[in-house]
Amino acid sequence: MTINLIAEALVACLLVATIITCFVLSRRIERLKADEAGMRQTVGALITATDNAERAIGSLKHTLGDCDRTLDERLRTAERYAADLAAQVEAGHAVMDRIAQIVAAANRIGRPVAAEPAPAESSSASRLDDAARSAAAIRARAVRRLEEHAA
Repeated sequence: MTINLIAEALVACLLVATIITCFVLSRRIERLKADEAGMRQTVGALITATDNAERAIGSLKHTLGDCDRTLDERLRTAERYAADLAAQVEAGHAVMDRIAQIVAAANRIGRPVAAEPAPAESSSASRLDDAARSAAAIRARAVRRLEEHAA
């Protein structure tokens, strides 16, 4: 009988231990389920953020393509303007050279050839001075003609 009583007390202790273990395990399972729900929400938010990022990347690629095309068009336009400007500068130099020749010829007509100094290398400043003198001479002739026609 003592053995039966000891065996029953031992079974009762084991049952109590089993109940406590089941209670602890039940609590852990509840926490895991709560963590699982939180994890599902986190994964859902991550998937949504990834989709948004993919759409934004696609939009940025499209915008980058537009910018590239616009920049390319503007560069081509700038190159055309630069070429036109270079041609106009070259034409301006040619006009300046012709004006300098005209001024030099006008100076030779007004002065004896022996008194004319030897021509030095023409620089931009001397060409500009020659052009200014030529413009002044042309203006003076135009004023004289206007006065002659008025009289």
